[in-house]
Amino acid sequence: MTKPPSPRTPGRRSAPATARQSTASTRHRINLALQGGGSHGAFTWGVLDRLLEDGRLEVEGISGTSAGAMNGALLAQGLLTGGPNAARELLERLWRRVAKSHSMGPFSQSWLSPFASGPNLDSHPMYAGLDMMVRMMSPYQFNPMGLNPLHDVLEGLVDFSLLRRATDVRLFVSATNVNRGQLRVFAGEELSVECLLASACLPMLFQAVKIDGEHYWDGGYMGNPVIDPLVKHCHSADVMIVQVTPIHRAELPRAPTAIIDRINEISFNSAFYRELRSIELVNRLLGDGRIGPDSGLRPIHLHLVESEAGMAALGVSSKLNGDWGFLCELRDMGRQAADSWLTSHFDRLGQGSSFETGPFFV
Repeated sequence: MTKPPSPRTPGRRSAPATARQSTASTRHRINLALQGGGSHGAFTWGVLDRLLEDGRLEVEGISGTSAGAMNGALLAQGLLTGGPNAARELLERLWRRVAKSHSMGPFSQSWLSPFASGPNLDSHPMYAGLDMMVRMMSPYQFNPMGLNPLHDVLEGLVDFSLLRRATDVRLFVSATNVNRGQLRVFAGEELSVECLLASACLPMLFQAVKIDGEHYWDGGYMGNPVIDPLVKHCHSADVMIVQVTPIHRAELPRAPTAIIDRINEISFNSAFYRELRSIELVNRLLGDGRIGPDSGLRPIHLHLVESEAGMAALGVSSKLNGDWGFLCELRDMGRQAADSWLTSHFDRLGQGSSFETGPFFV
């Protein structure tokens, strides 16, 4: 059973003494690329919470997919209305709402108690029943009304009128056009609760989200996250990627559900890997002088915040676990990962990439 940590508000949470920074320290403007991953998005909450607490980073643009898009929306709104502290408060409110919604669902802690095996839901009969149901029925059959609990989570929390006209912090939300098989990036006047729901729409669980006559599924199929809008529409050369979906798995999946889960992980990372390869290639050509300034291209400094070992230890089923204690554990894992990055790589901002893309390509 996951034991919830004692409640703490962002304003009261302190960084380790060695990691505290003076507000007079050098500040850098960055862009953020936030992966999706269901409840695992609480890891990203922790990363953002620690970066906001540090106070040395200014956010210019945010590209998010699924849970990354929801984190990005509340981050942008907070920064625009009250600065880092407001953003931290809004992010906590988002994840408290997720936990409250989860507590009223079939995977709540009260239902899990007799079958608890850590954060994973694999041994829970409700999860087994869901897994069987989605193989035999579509959401158009078992959810004919098209209900989505995320709508209630977001309702009244996100100020889309503010995000639509914002220029200081720009938000980009990715979704997959079902009929065209194309990526759609929503920004500016296009932002709405529907585009956030579309970005997080898993087609086996939810009906496709209709926007302007087109139908959309989860943005992860085409980009998790998409870096291109940050390169094209933002000035900062530094792009920080918050990775939620693990690249490596130690064991070969053998069970049917494990095989399907691994296929989804690989497919959700594939477009992201291709973007990294393209950026790496352009950086190398610019560095070698084979592409000049007249090309209109510029070097992009890539930075990665992740906890590969920690996230790989979690089963895919835990992405449906919204228990508050588990979300807090993910938050704290994210804070620790961000703190390690700040300690080891902050000085690379404005200078060059702080990680090698080689491990992504074998």
